[in-house]
Amino acid sequence: MKSSRPGLKIDLKSLLDKGLPQHEMIFIESTNEEEVFHQKDLIQLEVYGLTLNTDPQHPILILKDKTEKYVLSVMINPLEAGVTLTQSNKSIAPVTPHRFAHELLSSLDIQIMQCVFVQLKGVHQFVRIYLKGHPKVNSIKLRADEVMSLVLHLNVPIFASKKFIENSKVLSAQIAGLVEMSLSEKRITSKDQPYVI
Repeated sequence: MKSSRPGLKIDLKSLLDKGLPQHEMIFIESTNEEEVFHQKDLIQLEVYGLTLNTDPQHPILILKDKTEKYVLSVMINPLEAGVTLTQSNKSIAPVTPHRFAHELLSSLDIQIMQCVFVQLKGVHQFVRIYLKGHPKVNSIKLRADEVMSLVLHLNVPIFASKKFIENSKVLSAQIAGLVEMSLSEKRITSKDQPYVI
């Protein structure tokens, strides 16, 4: 991640992996169990946009409900972000790496019915993809940052509970705090400080 301050560079992965004290852990609300929900309690979300935060290696997909009252930020990898941008550009012929998956699912009469955010674990958000027509499973749990472009390509409805959306806000706030803390540490230890050897 590059900072707006010259000479400062931050790697969010290193920052997140550096073993923070328990009181500074990302996703204080993270659990080892999936969220239990009723379909009527879920909020349907749509893509609002894609943005870069202070770490360009982790673009953020912004999802909002129709009223724009609820906002869910989903940190995705650069590959997913690029695919999402390419797929959303209506001025060019559609180009997608998901053509094979789409054709395979169609040929097997398997439909993806919905994508529901179900778990926060560490710095990751997990979704459960609900299937129709698969002979053995009716759902698959995956990291959201690995599946969002496929879900969008297939026009799969995306849902989350109010509780999940609220708990996910902790991610954005805590990562922003960690980045600022790291920037402060970098300022103190950078070579352009006259008192640092």
